[in-house]
Amino acid sequence: MISLIPDHILSAWNIYGNYAAILLMTAGILLVISYYLNLLITIDKKSRYDYINKNEIKCLWFSFLLFVIGATLLLNTLFFPTTWLWFAVRLFLSSMMTIIISVIVQNMLKFYFPFFIEKRLKKLRYSPRISADGNVMKLLSEEEEDVYLDEGMQAEENAYSVDYDVWIDEKTGVTKIEKYNGRLRALKCEKCNYQTLKVSKEEIIRPATLVEEGELIKFLICGYCGQKSRKSHKIAKLNPKVLSTD
Repeated sequence: MISLIPDHILSAWNIYGNYAAILLMTAGILLVISYYLNLLITIDKKSRYDYINKNEIKCLWFSFLLFVIGATLLLNTLFFPTTWLWFAVRLFLSSMMTIIISVIVQNMLKFYFPFFIEKRLKKLRYSPRISADGNVMKLLSEEEEDVYLDEGMQAEENAYSVDYDVWIDEKTGVTKIEKYNGRLRALKCEKCNYQTLKVSKEEIIRPATLVEEGELIKFLICGYCGQKSRKSHKIAKLNPKVLSTD
């Protein structure tokens, strides 16, 4: 016969678990509020762009985790189970439901929500800028902006690793240069500090076998200063199942 949960343990669980649940749920809500308050007081459009791009999905995910864990804990402090078995079953089922919901929300934030963020970021990026003198600035075309970019910046754009927007106040001549991620990924060169280091060729110096990993060498060259370097990468062992199917 399954014994009843001692009253003092049950009472402690309901009291302190309830406090912890409310604390976690409140922290999750406050995290979202603080994020949007910081976004609200960020006036500069480029700063808003960077803030959203860097923090929004991460903030929403952590705030959701705090809230859903707190809600799960709260659910398990509202009822008085009669046996340890009933208590364990309810805790297990609620935890499994929380994990399932968390996986769904995580996938939505990772694969679906970025489309909405991208629309907002695009609007922020191309919204007119206002100069310190209160004048509306003009966004220069790719051909016009090269005059205001140094050789390293132009090299970054040519490597498609970075994209620069140049805004100009046509009345005063004041310019503002904003940096954005480009279409292709390039590494930062340790010599010139520009993001223009790209793979020029790859060479397998030791093929992978069924019993030993292989080794691949990537040769990199900086599109601006010409600095050359190379990096070694491991190649996974061959899969005998794949070989047999071939």
